[in-house]
Amino acid sequence: QEHIKQPINMKVRSTGAPIPCPIPGLPSEVLEMRVKEGSKIRNLLGFAMSRIQGDGHTAPASQVMFSGTGRAVTKTITCAEIMKRKVRGLHQLSKLQYRTVTEVWESQENDPLQMTVHRTLPSICILLSKEPLDPQEPGYQPPAEINTLSEESKFNYFANTCLS
Repeated sequence: QEHIKQPINMKVRSTGAPIPCPIPGLPSEVLEMRVKEGSKIRNLLGFAMSRIQGDGHTAPASQVMFSGTGRAVTKTITCAEIMKRKVRGLHQLSKLQYRTVTEVWESQENDPLQMTVHRTLPSICILLSKEPLDPQEPGYQPPAEINTLSEESKFNYFANTCLS
């Protein structure tokens, strides 16, 4: 039985046109957090939290925008959700779009072959703001309501008022 050797391919480069920010009218002082596939959530949030709460050296940021493409989309959403839980009263505006990336792959065999692949990847931008945003803008979410009752006290309240 003859063993057929699979060619080993290596990505040489990946290029894509930068996509414009899909959120209109952003001020220049917005803190931009570009989330990558290999980014550590702890590092991203540590930096963003220090800036939005004020680190003592600079004025606190009032807006943070998390953006990610491809496999980084879920990590981008996770960062925004964690920050919303830690910093109460943040308004959110989310925008989805697509980005086309061109990848060039080369064979590692004796006869170098090149293969070009065009991929369309999802991309997300999530703006979190201490200041109110336009509630009519598609993708807007108001701040989460602060629940003062714990789960246990909600149960006790329900049990005492509705079941007696």
